[in-house]
Amino acid sequence: MPYQRSCLTRSTIIGLALILSACAGYSGRNLKPGVSTLSEVVATMGVPAMRWKDNDGREQLAYPRGPQGTQTFMAFIDAQGRLERIEGVLDTQHFARIEPGRSDQAAILRLLGPPQPQWTTYFERRDELVWEWLICDDWGKQAFLDVLFDGTTGIVRTSFHRPDYRINPFTRISVVPTCGH
Repeated sequence: MPYQRSCLTRSTIIGLALILSACAGYSGRNLKPGVSTLSEVVATMGVPAMRWKDNDGREQLAYPRGPQGTQTFMAFIDAQGRLERIEGVLDTQHFARIEPGRSDQAAILRLLGPPQPQWTTYFERRDELVWEWLICDDWGKQAFLDVLFDGTTGIVRTSFHRPDYRINPFTRISVVPTCGH
């Protein structure tokens, strides 16, 4: 019996260590700007959900960490294939760049990365498309960011964020969850 318990304990410790080491690459925190290469970024953070290549050779890679994660990371690669920086983009500073009446869907994708597909909704009567992201608000609570587009033109009508009032399936209670960081 003691042998089984110590094996179980070792297995648990090894499993936790693997999970924690996987989290180290989750945000690309261990990558070094000016040093890490594009292939190292992809090896660490995974295949990007979206990728843009500029005329000058620079690239931008989107890493959404949903559906339950509250962050999307953008990795910016210079023309020589080296990491410039990594930004978490689901924050107030990035939301302030959304310009109703001017921003379009392509600009929002490049700014925030892809929305959660299961929360994308089209309202036919209003000719309105809504994209949604799970975010961590300025008070450390989970919230949703909604961007509403004109369904015909694809131009932003408005954007707002609201608390995450989903019901916990285990307790059947609606509570705004705190963010896990």
